[in-house]
Amino acid sequence: MSEFRGCELPEELFYDLDYVWVRPEGEGIFTLGVTDPAQTMSGRLQKARIKKLGTKIDAGRHVATLESGKWAGGVPVPFAGEVVDRNDALITDPHLINIDPYGDAWIARVRADDPEHALDTLHTGVEAIEALKAWIQRYDVQCMRCSD
Repeated sequence: MSEFRGCELPEELFYDLDYVWVRPEGEGIFTLGVTDPAQTMSGRLQKARIKKLGTKIDAGRHVATLESGKWAGGVPVPFAGEVVDRNDALITDPHLINIDPYGDAWIARVRADDPEHALDTLHTGVEAIEALKAWIQRYDVQCMRCSD
């Protein structure tokens, strides 16, 4: 795991180079969440709405909406697909994203309509980490993790 300005950046994930991460799970299913720098910039999350199971989503449309005291925004899916699982724990405690954005606070799992090309617009490895470091620097982010 890389770290930059306190932000954790797992090399094995795929990133949209803004604030979404994606992890392939096999059989065309992908787990999505928000990055550590994104959760830091949003502030303490107070509300999460996640699409219901079976919802079809076009590429670029939101699978979830998150809100804090200073920010509200959607979590876009980088490919078309269907919601096959969602993290209901975030609906009752969205602040979990501020605590563990890459682990227990995943947002949804989506089965891609075209799994072979689902990751085509995403970046991973050294290329992604360097781009995310530039993003962190551009927005002058210093990550911090909430403990509770």
